[in-house]
Amino acid sequence: MDFRQSQRAERIRGELAEFMDSEVFPAEPVYAEQRRALANTDSPNSLPRVVEKLKAKARARGLWNLFLPAVSGLTNVEYATLAELTGWSVEIAPEALNCSAPDTGNMEVLEMFGRPDQKKRWLEPLLEGRIRSGFAMTEPGVASSDANNIATRIDRDGDEYVINGRKWWTTGVADPRCEILIVMGKTDPGAPPHEQQSMILVPISTRGVEVMRILPVFGYLDQHGHGELRFDNVRVPRANLIHEEGSGFAIAQARLGPGRIHHCMRAVGMGERALKLACDRARERVPFGRSIAEHDMFQAELAEHRMALDQARLLVLHTAWLIDEAGAREAKAQIAAIKVVAPRAAVAAIDWAIQVHGAAGVSADTPLAEMWAYARTLRIADGPDAVHIKSVGLAELKKYPIAGIRPARA
Repeated sequence: MDFRQSQRAERIRGELAEFMDSEVFPAEPVYAEQRRALANTDSPNSLPRVVEKLKAKARARGLWNLFLPAVSGLTNVEYATLAELTGWSVEIAPEALNCSAPDTGNMEVLEMFGRPDQKKRWLEPLLEGRIRSGFAMTEPGVASSDANNIATRIDRDGDEYVINGRKWWTTGVADPRCEILIVMGKTDPGAPPHEQQSMILVPISTRGVEVMRILPVFGYLDQHGHGELRFDNVRVPRANLIHEEGSGFAIAQARLGPGRIHHCMRAVGMGERALKLACDRARERVPFGRSIAEHDMFQAELAEHRMALDQARLLVLHTAWLIDEAGAREAKAQIAAIKVVAPRAAVAAIDWAIQVHGAAGVSADTPLAEMWAYARTLRIADGPDAVHIKSVGLAELKKYPIAGIRPARA
C-alpha cells in the first residue's frame, strides 16, 4: 500500500488548506445569515450569494471538480485527503469546489456511462457549476435498502419511456438550479434481479414530475433540499436512457464506490473539527478549580476519539488505494466497511464535543448540532449500517469456504 501524494497533489492540498482558512471559514457566519434572510423569501432554497463568490474564487485558483479523476488527474487516494479538508466546513466547502453530492455522483455516471449527446447537454453544465441535479433512487413504499425492491416503472412506448412511481430523499430538488434528475426504476420486472433496473435522465420540468414536499433532517432544512417526488406518466425520449436497459444496478454500484470515499473522508474531517472545538472549549472552561482539559476523564475520552478517527482515516485511504489499483468491484467489502466505520467515528466525536460544550453544544452558537445531524444521517444514506455490515460479514465468510486451520490467501 502506498498513500504517498504526488507533488501536484501536495500543492493542491496546501492551496485548499489556505483557501479554507482565508475564505471558507470566514464565510460561515455570512452564509448562516444569508440562509436566515432567504428563509423569509419566495426562494428559501436559493444559494446564498457568499457561496457563489466562493465558487468563483475556488475556480480561479484551480480548486474545481477535483473529485473526478478524468478531469482533475488526481487519484482517489489524493482526492480523499482533499475531501477530508472540505469536511471541516461540510455545508459550503464541497459546493464551493463543485464537489458536492449528488452532483458528483451524477457527473461520474454521465462521465462513465453517458453518450456524447447526454454529456454535452447535462455533464458540461454540471462541470461548469451552472446547474444542479438530483438522484432519484430511494422510495417511500418499499425497503429501499434492497435496490431490487424499487417499484418505479420505466416502460418503453415507441420512441419514449413512460415513468410512474414515487421517490423520496432525492437531494437537491428544492434548489432552483436543479434541472435534471437521474431516476432509477424497473424496465423489466421479469429479468434476473440485478438486471431489472435501469437509469434514465428526466428534466425536472417535465410534465408529470411533481415535488410533493421537502423533507427536513432532524429539523434542519438543507439548502439544496431533500424532496419527495411523484412521477405520473412522465414521458421522456428513449435517448434519455443511460447506457442500456438492465444496467441500472451496475451503474449504481459504480456510482456509489468513489462517492463513499468522498462521504467518509468528509465525515473524518467533521470529526477532526469536533475534536478541535472540544479542545478549545476544554481549555477555556474551569470547573472545580481546573480547566476541563486538565481532567483525566477528558484526556482519556479525547484519546479514544483520536484513535478512532485515525483508524477510520487509514481504512478509507486503504479503500481508496484499492479502488485506484483494482477498481471498485475488488474493493466491495472495504467500501462497505468504511461506510460503517467513518460515520460512526464522526458521530461519536461530534456527540462528545457537544457534551463538552454543555448547553452551547446543542444550540446554533456552534456548528456541532448541525454537524451531528449531517453525520448521523450518513449512517442511513447510501444504505444503512446493517446492510453494509452484512456485506462485510459475507465477504469474510467467503475467505473460509472449508473448515480447517489453513489461512486463506489474501
